[in-house]
Amino acid sequence: MKVEEIGLERKYHAAVEHWRRHNFKDYDVLLGRWEQYFPSDERFCLCAKMEIGMPDVIAIGEHQGEKKRTRPDELSEEEAKHLLAIIKAQASTEFGSIQQHAGTLERADDDQDRFWVLRVMAEELRHGYQMLHLLLSTDWSHVSGGVTGEQMVEEILSMQTGNHVLDAFNLDYDSFIDNIAFAALVDRVGKYQLTMQRVCAYKPMADSMPPMLREEAFHLAAGVIPMRRWAQRAAQGDPFITMTAIQHAINKWFPRALEMFGDERGGDTNVRFGFKDMKNREAQDRYIDEVRRMIRDINVRFIRARFPEYAPERAEQVLDDLERSRGAHQGVRHEDLLRMPDRRFFRRKGETAFAMIGVDGETFTDAGAYLRHLTANLNEGYVASRDMRQYAEALRGVAAGTLTVHDAIMKMPKLKRVGGTCPCSKGVRWVMEDSAADRAATA
Repeated sequence: MKVEEIGLERKYHAAVEHWRRHNFKDYDVLLGRWEQYFPSDERFCLCAKMEIGMPDVIAIGEHQGEKKRTRPDELSEEEAKHLLAIIKAQASTEFGSIQQHAGTLERADDDQDRFWVLRVMAEELRHGYQMLHLLLSTDWSHVSGGVTGEQMVEEILSMQTGNHVLDAFNLDYDSFIDNIAFAALVDRVGKYQLTMQRVCAYKPMADSMPPMLREEAFHLAAGVIPMRRWAQRAAQGDPFITMTAIQHAINKWFPRALEMFGDERGGDTNVRFGFKDMKNREAQDRYIDEVRRMIRDINVRFIRARFPEYAPERAEQVLDDLERSRGAHQGVRHEDLLRMPDRRFFRRKGETAFAMIGVDGETFTDAGAYLRHLTANLNEGYVASRDMRQYAEALRGVAAGTLTVHDAIMKMPKLKRVGGTCPCSKGVRWVMEDSAADRAATA
């Protein structure tokens, strides 16, 4: 494993650092205590990392067997535009997740959990930095509509929660349970996307993936391991964490995670261009199987914590019996366990967008009844959010026939350029100028 570390041009590196000071205030705290919490891990580096020794030949698609492309102008115009959109969307998600995590970081009841999430945030910052490197290290102007690299950086760093590219990164967290569920479910999608893009026909993109994947593995652990501990605490009667609270967080994030794969019927273009090695439905199916195994593992740990005298095989048998009978065992009911929502539940994009399907696959015909079902299966903070109000308005329109599903999808949060909370969010140039006069004006 050999990695080349690359820094952005000074003005762009300064722009990312400035963004970080406004959006990631505990960054220096993390670095100051890195050895305490991660003593055996390499110290964090804010840089782009390119894997050395990756294959040079395109592995899939209509150019299979040809040499990988190293510059955008070696791609067709359609291919270059498509890849540029992927890179910008990825950059948006990385910076967006930091903004989400920051909102509830101080609500962690365990310092280890807090520092694990801080590390996730730092590595997401590096992943965003990585995507900026792909945007800035070569010329995309022939397919960007005249938008310069500087302007693309400005656009990405100006985004706030609510106007990122993907819906999952436009939802506020309601408690630290969201930090954990997001890492376990949404970062798991990130693992799939990065894995699929290891074969990318554009070599700089493919070479970016292995270092990001190694870091993504920690992100999953930062979600799954605390979730396991919480389930064990819930089994032992801890009044501050319940399986219902965990389940409601899963119900909130699982539908948004599925939508990150794109419409189930799509993905052909990515495979044809050689950018990914799986279509959307295949990747989503594998993800669902993996989440199902994760939830089963947590349920087994819940049962073993409730009945410490049970051998692992006995706990597995009890879980099988509960799932089959939907009954009870020594005071543990089937409804006390976690369950994976139906893949059609609470979807607002994709094949079953705005279908009124319940968490267990039941069908609703009345919008009001379905919204009441959602309120019973989501946490109160999220139910009271603007996002839910917008969804409810769109659902009622679809149910009444006054709004098409396509128009309802378009009403959901989507990318738009807005200014942020400080001058630099509207222009990277604010931190780029080197003259004494400009520094004085900035001060």
